[in-house]
Amino acid sequence: MAKIIVVTSGKGGVGKTTSSAAIGTGLAMKGHKTVIVDFDVGLRNLDLIMNCERRVVYDFVNVINGEATLKQALIKDKRVETLYILPASQTRDKDALTHDGVERVLTELSENFDYIVCDSPAGIEKGALMAMYFADEAVVVSNPEVSSVRDSDRIIGIMHSKSRRAEQDLEPIKEHLLLTRYSPERVEEGEMLSVSDVQEILAIPLIGVIPESEVVLKCSNQGVPVIMEAQSDAGQAYEDAVSRLLGEERPMRFLTVQKKSFLKRMFGG
Repeated sequence: MAKIIVVTSGKGGVGKTTSSAAIGTGLAMKGHKTVIVDFDVGLRNLDLIMNCERRVVYDFVNVINGEATLKQALIKDKRVETLYILPASQTRDKDALTHDGVERVLTELSENFDYIVCDSPAGIEKGALMAMYFADEAVVVSNPEVSSVRDSDRIIGIMHSKSRRAEQDLEPIKEHLLLTRYSPERVEEGEMLSVSDVQEILAIPLIGVIPESEVVLKCSNQGVPVIMEAQSDAGQAYEDAVSRLLGEERPMRFLTVQKKSFLKRMFGG
């Protein structure tokens, strides 16, 4: 049976889809058969970040409605052998995701995959609640700013009360905090919450800190999961996060201001 991981947040624009793509790709690169499912019906973006938008013929809603089989809708990634994408529909509304339909699709996926990564829309609308409901684990994505952290806290509260695990009195969803767009320089200037500030508010284990990086935007525009940019700070930070998700212990990086060497101060860089 597959492990279902939801990537969620309360606020939009914090990097959920970027993180879903990176985490799913990272799991597949480590040899686990992985599918990333886009729950953002009407506003799908996962296929763009995964560079497979031109290959979308059938989508998640088509499978739910019996208009296509799962095999017809799944898109195999061209770069990583064990990675697949199930795109969302751009032409339907959120009500197209029915409880029974989503459960049926996830059950079928569970028979063939090790990990199902659910890319949740922001907030607490139907698609987000559906993505959270069936999760075994959750990666809560937040920026280090008050409004983002507050909204993430709201999402955590909903997971505690409205998930399948909560309803069936099972072991709770295992929660992880992923802090994105982190800038130690801005933390020092008092413009941004520190890692410890966010941890104190949310009180869930920290799985990774993704530094603010132009590489993230570049990768999104090029359709490359940022974890594949192995030389970049952001790519390395996502790789660390995936390793921690799999139970490996790694020290946290990119939390402090990098002091430039004398040569870099003289010649730039």
